[in-house]
Amino acid sequence: MDGGMNKSSSSSSFQMPLHYPRYTRKDYEGMPEWKLDRLLEEYGLPVRGDLEHKRGFAMGAFLWQQIPQSALHGVHK
Repeated sequence: MDGGMNKSSSSSSFQMPLHYPRYTRKDYEGMPEWKLDRLLEEYGLPVRGDLEHKRGFAMGAFLWQQIPQSALHGVHK
């Protein structure tokens, strides 16, 4: 018995992609709008705005800030 739950009654069609995007800042800066739209939609992040806004949003969402190696290893002076 499934408790009245029907698998086909799901209201969401979002599916998390298997991999995190591995683009660099340079990649995002040269990425065409259609590719940015597709990438953002894959992650459930449809963004409205001009191309620069979409690029900025994608970079903010997917690029990690560089952290000094010393901070990662707890090295103190």
